[in-house]
Amino acid sequence: MVSAITEGVKVSVVTEYQPEHSNTAQAHYVFGYRIRIENNSENTVHLLRRHWYIYDSNGSVREVEGEGIVGQQPVLEPGEQHEYVSGCNLQTTIGKMVGTYLMERIIDGKRFYVDVPEFTMVVPYRLN
Repeated sequence: MVSAITEGVKVSVVTEYQPEHSNTAQAHYVFGYRIRIENNSENTVHLLRRHWYIYDSNGSVREVEGEGIVGQQPVLEPGEQHEYVSGCNLQTTIGKMVGTYLMERIIDGKRFYVDVPEFTMVVPYRLN
């Protein structure tokens, strides 16, 4: 698990290779990732947008940007957390993702970016 904290908001990520959805003969490797967002600040925050960079080890880079996360824009009170699961496909057995969430403090409307820590996705047999 990797984690990052920005303005009291902690983001933690765990990844898992999904062999049942992958097709190695066609260079299609699927990974799932679970993200936990914890609001350890003193303010209620609203997640508005996501922005990702996805890197394959062959040098290709994809950029993904959009509203919310998996169709949601959670509001987190101080001490609350939100977890979700999503996925990513790669053309190679090794890759990584990194990004940000655009958040807004409810009390004053201040917007700020929360770092999503860089996390790697590696097919398990590559680790041998």
